[in-house]
Amino acid sequence: MIIMPIKEGENIERALKKFKRKYEKTGVLKELRRRQYFTKPSVVNRVNKLHAIYVEQLQREEE
Repeated sequence: MIIMPIKEGENIERALKKFKRKYEKTGVLKELRRRQYFTKPSVVNRVNKLHAIYVEQLQREEE
């Protein structure tokens, strides 16, 4: 649960903006989207491996 202390006389838009930022940092929405469907562990490993290869190629080109 997110607790947002609001000072007396603080603008409601500003408090809402703070809340949205804090909520986004927790990663709740990102986790919810990730859990909407199941991906097999083999697929996850393959994607991670391909990403690692891509990143390594970018680093080698940079040198």
